[in-house]
Amino acid sequence: MPFGFSPSPGDDDDDRRKDDKSSGGSSSSGSGGTPNNPFGFNLGGDMGGAGFDPSQLGQMLSQLGQMISGMGSGMATGGSGGGPVNYSVAGNLARQQIGDFTPVSDGERTAVTESVRLAELWLDDATTLPAGATRSEAWTPVEWMEAAMPTFKRLCDPVAQQISNTWSTSMPEEMAQMAGPMMGMLTQMGGMAFGTQLGQGLGQLAKEVLTSTDIGLPIAPAGTAALLPEAIARFDDGLEIPSQEVMVFLAAREAAYVRLFTHVPWLRERLLATVEEYARGITIDFSGIERAATEIDPMQLLSDPSKIEELMASGTSFEPTTTEEQKAALGRLETLLALVEGWVEQVVGDALSDRIPSTAALTETMRRRRATGGPAEQTFATLVGLELRPRKLREASTLWQRVKESTDTATRDGVWAHPDLLPDGDDIDNPAAFIDRLIGGDTTSFEEAFAELEKSLADDDTDAIESGDQPPTESDSSDGGAHEEPGDTDPDAGDTK
Repeated sequence: MPFGFSPSPGDDDDDRRKDDKSSGGSSSSGSGGTPNNPFGFNLGGDMGGAGFDPSQLGQMLSQLGQMISGMGSGMATGGSGGGPVNYSVAGNLARQQIGDFTPVSDGERTAVTESVRLAELWLDDATTLPAGATRSEAWTPVEWMEAAMPTFKRLCDPVAQQISNTWSTSMPEEMAQMAGPMMGMLTQMGGMAFGTQLGQGLGQLAKEVLTSTDIGLPIAPAGTAALLPEAIARFDDGLEIPSQEVMVFLAAREAAYVRLFTHVPWLRERLLATVEEYARGITIDFSGIERAATEIDPMQLLSDPSKIEELMASGTSFEPTTTEEQKAALGRLETLLALVEGWVEQVVGDALSDRIPSTAALTETMRRRRATGGPAEQTFATLVGLELRPRKLREASTLWQRVKESTDTATRDGVWAHPDLLPDGDDIDNPAAFIDRLIGGDTTSFEEAFAELEKSLADDDTDAIESGDQPPTESDSSDGGAHEEPGDTDPDAGDTK
């Protein structure tokens, strides 16, 4: 669930420990916390037990100090510290998470520029959409993070704002009266919590992304193709593929994304609007915490601090509930992202398959990267509760391939002309029906014609009854009614039984 909320009291702690061991002790999100505990504090156990690691105390206090400092500076400068997400905290923690990085050299900038130029030339043969990149850049992780922040504000603000509003509108009256003077502080703490989670996620993501469009959304300014040489070098390790081929392949993917987002202007807004649609429906169920709170005397909380731990250990949580409308919005978002990725995969494959021998291997590598939970899946799962399914990505790619084989490149690319022309989730599962509609071979028109004929016959029967003429009944055509014997050769004989 978004922003660290959990749909159930239980945690997959055992699985998370296994993942930590297999990854050398660090989680994939780069955070020391759990979904129910974004700050990384361990609230269970005692100081001497296995639930608390004293070596992390300094790090936790340092993090808390940075968050408070960021909130204070944001408020003093009228910045984002008082909003639903504290972006000052997010930016500071993201930079800390990134740590040391290698500046981009002149040779790397030249390699990126030449790779994008060559990829654009080859893509002209694979798509009717013209080139969209007017400049190419080589970014450091910090440059990617700074460029990505405006887009993530669009993604995060609706979800965080809705959750913040739900706190004040859905909180039980008694609890609201008790917390009235503290609501301002709770809002600031909520902004810090959201900023902390966003900062940790962005910091880790900045070290993993290979291009500006690696998460499926346009991050770079319009007309800019950007690659991250340091991350590409790590990605290249162990592939046993020439580095030049890897660079050109990734440059082709980036250039294809830029073409699509440049010449399909409604696409970016459609993606972000779907996230906002999901956010508007968020509500929080306070019933669990309310039931637990009624069983504990507030005075006991003051006299016996262990009661607080008992309340937290009871499994209560603020659970965002998902409506049917939200599920539909997430389904549309998943489908649209899969269609974008599938189209890019097909275009790049058509452009490079005869020119770069490792195209098929690199394509499969990118698919596996998605399947094992790449940056895009982790980010969207954190922000909006969405996990892209690799099956949909593969089937979306197959759909675009079959569309081109059944029609041509211009027809395939023309589907992006209007959102109503795009295939939906059912079409991805059944490409044949979508292709039939696209090329005019759909049988819907015949079905409609038969339905009109049946309706016309029914109207004729009704008119006959009203005029006193009885329409033919079923018995008239039965064995006892008039019909032609197999041996009758003269149709005009009129012999009947």
